[in-house]
Amino acid sequence: MKEIILARDTRLALRAQAHHLDPVVLLGVNGLTEAVMKEIDRELKAHELIKVRVPTDDREEREAVFAEVAETLGCARVQMIGKLLVLWRPADESVDPKEAEESARIAALAFGRGSVAGKARAEAPVKPRKAPVKTDKPAKKVASKKPGEKKKKKAEPAPRRARPKRTRTTKKAALAKS
Repeated sequence: MKEIILARDTRLALRAQAHHLDPVVLLGVNGLTEAVMKEIDRELKAHELIKVRVPTDDREEREAVFAEVAETLGCARVQMIGKLLVLWRPADESVDPKEAEESARIAALAFGRGSVAGKARAEAPVKPRKAPVKTDKPAKKVASKKPGEKKKKKAEPAPRRARPKRTRTTKKAALAKS
């Protein structure tokens, strides 16, 4: 099968949808085996959008696994986050890449992201703001300073302590004195 290539906005919408997903397929010590490929295929048929965990630390090896899975199973590479691979394939296998792209775009629109044919989605109509309602309450009185009026004196601070503060000595200081 041939790998599906997604448009940027579709890929971003699928990334957003995959954010909360947990990995459904975990590669083991043996790596990418036929059994693992069958499991990924089965999960793609069931869920369309899945995450796969690859335990290797080698980045090039993870990218090779990502490319091989996408090419073999005819799915789209959505994202690679560390050791997680995000894959997407439409539910119907007999779909050509153009139809797959369209179904991904429809899925993205259903999720509330993306655009159709490059056009931005319509914004919600803006509700007109209501004018503030005037009431019969009198305005608050504000104390204004008249010209030539002196400033009021601030309250005097509290008197100082009659007895001095006790100073504490540390162990080190006490040992140094003796």
